[in-house]
Amino acid sequence: MRVVVAPDSFKGSVPARDAAAAVAEGWRRERPDDEVRLLPLADGGEGSCAVLAAAHPGARWRPAQVTGPDGRPVRAGWLLLPDGTAVVELAAASGLPLAARPDALGAGTHGTGELTAAALADPATRRLLVALGGSASTDGGAGALRALGVRLRDAEGRDLPPGGGALSRLASVDLAGLPPPPPGGVTCLVDVTAPLLGPAGAARQFAPQKGASAGDVHRLEAGLRRLAELLGGRPDQPGAGAAGGTGYGLAAAWGADLVAGAATIAEVAGLPAALADADLVLTGEGRFDDQSTRGKLVGHVLDVARAAGVPVHLVAGEVAAPPPPPVVAAEDLTTLAGGRSAAMAEPRRWLAAAGSRSARRLRPVGGAPG
Repeated sequence: MRVVVAPDSFKGSVPARDAAAAVAEGWRRERPDDEVRLLPLADGGEGSCAVLAAAHPGARWRPAQVTGPDGRPVRAGWLLLPDGTAVVELAAASGLPLAARPDALGAGTHGTGELTAAALADPATRRLLVALGGSASTDGGAGALRALGVRLRDAEGRDLPPGGGALSRLASVDLAGLPPPPPGGVTCLVDVTAPLLGPAGAARQFAPQKGASAGDVHRLEAGLRRLAELLGGRPDQPGAGAAGGTGYGLAAAWGADLVAGAATIAEVAGLPAALADADLVLTGEGRFDDQSTRGKLVGHVLDVARAAGVPVHLVAGEVAAPPPPPVVAAEDLTTLAGGRSAAMAEPRRWLAAAGSRSARRLRPVGGAPG
């Protein structure tokens, strides 16, 4: 039997590569004769650079120290692909796990802008890919733009402090210091289809996950609305709400294109070809919920599997919504481990256990999923 193991990272717990290895280990315990292919993936969030590096053996890593989401320095870097494409991963510079504690109003994306500026300054860079996902902030990309030379001032001409909480005081945006994009342009890989504003937007849909109270959400929404009034562009564009609105900021100010990160990265990594002759695919993420099929990696894997007629087994830290077809079986690590803390304490153990349990759902020899 040909099995493809193609998970996303389990955010804050296990990178996609390790998750795939653990699930495959558990599977092989039960079905050692199966042909198991590991294909760790990403959707523009955490781990995107690692997946793209694996797909391009000549890629070169450029380390850098940048400003983290809470102002402390963090060690990050960007990736230069052989064709001159520079890849910047927001999660590596401005991701939620990098903050000492959630700061919904004060966290920013300055470090992402610093990485982008470093990539832009390299003479080998011909095109920029910015992977957007996993952010700690809801600043509309203001921090990143500031690091690239944009001035954001209040009514008295003072530069705004970091964070989305200050954007409601925004009075002017000066783009004169923003350098031109590289010859091949800027493309943002987004992991959601959310617009910038409204019930499904960056503040109201995602800021509570970053520690925002109801009052914080109202303030952040007002700030993003003010940013959109001054920058223009398309705040209603799918993906504009990615990474706390960073998708919107880079598109409106710099002309960046917003594309589905999951589809782009999966294509580069070879998912469609891998599923063309597969009998089963195992995919997973930290939490499967109603957002998982709206631009996230797992949702894209389900789409590709459905088109290829391949059944899916889902493995998630928590299964919080009914998985749609073609999912025929689902393993919840929290349930397997007897609680969230236990699952988080030994994620590889429980991923392997989920792989074994998934394998046992099949008939012993060449049977269909049960």
